[in-house]
Amino acid sequence: MLRRVLIIHPITKRMNKYINFVVILFVASNLYFCSTSSDELSLCVADCQTPEEGAAQLKQFAATYHNSNEWQQRAAKIRQQIISGAQLDKIPESYRKQPFNAVITKVMRMDGYTIENIAIEGMPGHLITGNIYRPDTIAGKVPAILSPHGHALRPDNYGRFKPDLQKRCAAFARMGAVVFTYDMIGYGENKGYKHNDPKGLQIQTFNSMRVLDYLCSLPEVDTSRIGVTGASGGGTQSFLLAAVDDRVKVSVPVVMVSSWFFGGCTCESGMPIHKSANFETNNVEIAALMAPKPLMLISDGGDWTRNVPQVTYPYIKNIYQLFGKEDNVENVHFPNGHHDYNFAKRKAVYPFMAKHLGLDITKIQDENGNIDESFVRALAIQELKVFPDKNIAFFSDFWKYSPIDNQKE
Repeated sequence: MLRRVLIIHPITKRMNKYINFVVILFVASNLYFCSTSSDELSLCVADCQTPEEGAAQLKQFAATYHNSNEWQQRAAKIRQQIISGAQLDKIPESYRKQPFNAVITKVMRMDGYTIENIAIEGMPGHLITGNIYRPDTIAGKVPAILSPHGHALRPDNYGRFKPDLQKRCAAFARMGAVVFTYDMIGYGENKGYKHNDPKGLQIQTFNSMRVLDYLCSLPEVDTSRIGVTGASGGGTQSFLLAAVDDRVKVSVPVVMVSSWFFGGCTCESGMPIHKSANFETNNVEIAALMAPKPLMLISDGGDWTRNVPQVTYPYIKNIYQLFGKEDNVENVHFPNGHHDYNFAKRKAVYPFMAKHLGLDITKIQDENGNIDESFVRALAIQELKVFPDKNIAFFSDFWKYSPIDNQKE
């Protein structure tokens, strides 16, 4: 039986061949490079420096502070560099106060969790499209997790629709969290902006802030237990959001934090967040802004995170030691791994999130205590789309849409 549904809710230098191809594609197509402009601001894009130069740079940074107070002074400068470089301070405050005008067009009941196809108004007139995964039962306040996705080239297997992303969102939901996964700008159903927009970094980061605003507005969400995790470009969003928004309490950037690689896309490094006329930093320090809150770095031997155990992790752990909180930072490295968020990496992340967000990991364990994702049924793209039969880019088009849900009564 067909049932019409329109729910207005009350309240996203040796690398393997694939990585090389992706980096070249993004850098070449957007024509970005490391150079100094007339106002002496610099863009640091892709592999602007060698691994050796990145390691030497961290040693220079480390010499500028010797205790937690001095680090916090440097951290404040890094945070301000991100905010001003990405022009987040130029976004009108009214944008943060406007109604979300949330529309949920479909609710699917799964094994131990539900999925909602949702769109919210991020900036005036512009949509953020995605899916919310929830525990099938909620008692009291529960944690929330943002799940931004990375870049991909296959139209049949990318973004929030990827089976591996569906699995981690479902697992977190079954463990007890409300999870919001959302489209990058220009990806999936987010058609209001092109992904290579010159201000893509600003728009993308602000979208993440708006998703966080939305989650914190839900009455069932415990705003003191907010996590974020994503891989590749989603890893960049994970550490950038955590750097500029103190509400993030747990961060797990996957296969992205590097002292020498700055991200090859406009949404990661197309604006001067790393370098100005009188200050310089890199993504290792940006990730370290989480200190002393829980942070896990997932790295592998097949991309720019290959030297995390020797260079990146020791640098960040030293900052946590200044606070006496070295137990709050971890690195899990896969020397034979590649640039992904596969099952092995998810198995490492689940216990960390459970520990620091108060989730029930037994909900995804078998009788022997092993992580088991077999309960997850990966859905087709059309099932997860908010507007499966329309190309809707702007809020004004919401009310022209009449979604049809094929669920039985």
